[in-house]
Amino acid sequence: MPFTHNLPFLCIFLAMAAAILLSVVRNPRLCWNITFFVASASALMSLIFLSAILCEDSAFAYTMGKFPAPFGNEIKAGPLQALFASCFSLVSVLALLGGKKDLFEDADGKKLGLTCVMLNMVLASLLVLTYTNDVFTAYVFIEISTIAACALVMAKDSGETLVATIRYLFMSLLGSGLFLLSLFILYGITGHLLMPQLSQAVAELLSSGVYHLPLLICAASMAAGLGIKSAMFPFHRWLPDAHGSATTCSSAVLSGLVLKGYAVLMITMFIRIFSLDFIRSSGIGAAIFLFGLLGMIAGSIQAIRETHAKRMLAYSSVAQMGYVFMGIGLCSEAGIAAACYQILAHAFAKPLLFSCVGKLSAAAGHDKQLSALRGSAWSCPLAGIGFAAAALSMIGIPLFAGFNAKLFLASASIESPGTILALSVLGLSSVLNAIYYLPALIALWIPKGAEKHSRAHSTDPAFTAASVLLIAGVLVLGIFSSPIMAIIIRGLQLM
Repeated sequence: MPFTHNLPFLCIFLAMAAAILLSVVRNPRLCWNITFFVASASALMSLIFLSAILCEDSAFAYTMGKFPAPFGNEIKAGPLQALFASCFSLVSVLALLGGKKDLFEDADGKKLGLTCVMLNMVLASLLVLTYTNDVFTAYVFIEISTIAACALVMAKDSGETLVATIRYLFMSLLGSGLFLLSLFILYGITGHLLMPQLSQAVAELLSSGVYHLPLLICAASMAAGLGIKSAMFPFHRWLPDAHGSATTCSSAVLSGLVLKGYAVLMITMFIRIFSLDFIRSSGIGAAIFLFGLLGMIAGSIQAIRETHAKRMLAYSSVAQMGYVFMGIGLCSEAGIAAACYQILAHAFAKPLLFSCVGKLSAAAGHDKQLSALRGSAWSCPLAGIGFAAAALSMIGIPLFAGFNAKLFLASASIESPGTILALSVLGLSSVLNAIYYLPALIALWIPKGAEKHSRAHSTDPAFTAASVLLIAGVLVLGIFSSPIMAIIIRGLQLM
């Protein structure tokens, strides 16, 4: 086995080991430094692995320990998994940098150390949900991710975050329960937990017509459970409070990354276990497609009505996840590939938005009302530029990541029966995105009242580095779409 085949496991192990270590470290700055090092090391190893696996043009299974299937645990890695792992790890690094100042202000002392523990557990969970080839391991890390995410919301200790955490926990446990129910039924009728064996058993049962209804319930429960956890409409009401009230770093990680892990797992389960043909013929794909379209409209309408900057961004995430579910609901290779591209585009743009809003609100006396942020971009021009780049990406302006994601979705929808509906909602959603992002963007740069904002917040090397790299990521995804989409398509073929 080439040494590079060990890198996915090493990334997961490093993040989990760091979480255990940090639980006994008392120095807040040391905790942050270790967390930053782990995320950076994971990003570097993931990029090296991505390069190596692209050269091999293959996928492989990595067995944990000495126990073979069906008793052992294993991960499966290919180009798509390596691409997602690289994206998640790199964005984790940049979210840490972009929200560093707010994190030290909102979660000082012992609480910052515990927050760093949870950040490492979130990273480990994202990597496991990306790489795992075992459905029970997926469930275990779904729960770990849930607990860690709730703790990240509570990093900023206030009554508002307490209420938001309870709502988040309640809905997340509902989603986890549905996933566990489907897992219980699947194991009962197949006797397997590893995805290759499950796939073979499910294919045999579907061809024979035996247990068709239980399999339908399993697939629907998994889709519903993961949909709830990734803010699929109409199960999204928990998200604005949780992401809008958290500290900047937590909001960037939760909205930019955590939601994506569940969507990636949904794609994996549909392709490796049930097959897209079954998801399409059973009507599950049509339901996901419809909920995705409704989420694109409802999330945008609620964002238009919102006056709190971070809550507006949270509602925007509901709309952006609607694009992902639209692509998944198409149940085609082109649709899934477009959904994967949207995951990447949103993973870079949304942490950039949250980081910039955090910096701009700091210049406005930590007031996050949109009216209070007027002219704040003159106090921190880089934050204003970063907000502009991410907002234009969300709207779908050419040369930015969101444009290509929407273009791929539109192209994929042409091959589906609901072409007119899909294209109409895509166009309407883009207009709605512009309705709430453009006024906010213009207001940030209106000079009137700019003297009320402090320029002391503009000098922050960590934020500067994060913003520049996140902007670069948005532009790379907007300009070099062909090679990235080629990796995604090849990765789907090797799943």
